[in-house]
Amino acid sequence: MLADLILVIHFCIAGFITAGFLLIPLGAALGWRWVRHRRLRLVHAGAIAFVAIESLAGIACPLTVWEDRLRGEMTGATGFVGQWLGRLLYWDFPAAVFSALYAGLALLAAWLWRRIPPQAP
Repeated sequence: MLADLILVIHFCIAGFITAGFLLIPLGAALGWRWVRHRRLRLVHAGAIAFVAIESLAGIACPLTVWEDRLRGEMTGATGFVGQWLGRLLYWDFPAAVFSALYAGLALLAAWLWRRIPPQAP
């Protein structure tokens, strides 16, 4: 059950990062003020930077490691929600694909920071 909770948290973090890349430019175009909130943008940029750095360094995500350890060697231990969230979150591609993707997204976050700057502190 704790492994499923970690999976849900992991999925929410991935969703937050992904949504930021869609909502920041959309919100800027539509005049939404909240997309320029400095703390929100720092968390977003920091999250994708963390993911990119750990991927480029060859370090597994701590949440993935923790979830795997909690699941042990049991197959079919996840519930329905856990199975589907896992399928959405974990893709079977070479590590280099993810490293390139995450590095590109970190660069995109930096570009968005300059193109759509957050409010001054």
